[in-house]
Amino acid sequence: MPKTITTISARQFARNLAGAKRAADFGPVLITNCGQPAYALLRIDEYQELAARADRSLLALMDTLPATTSIFDFKPPRLRDNPIAPNLD
Repeated sequence: MPKTITTISARQFARNLAGAKRAADFGPVLITNCGQPAYALLRIDEYQELAARADRSLLALMDTLPATTSIFDFKPPRLRDNPIAPNLD
């Protein structure tokens, strides 16, 4: 089931914390300040999953990618002419 993103104002959040927590059971809750997202409320298990992903290095993430050497054969053509620098005098 796809997660629902709920957006509420800071005022609504202050007045109905229990409702915001219930909404967080179905996906992230964005709390806005002056109409702009300022905070996000997540269940702790979702936060821990995000934090675990952030701890991985780029090299570790690249190691999880499938090998792409056999997907396509790319052989760029050789240049036949030598490039000539323009005369700017």
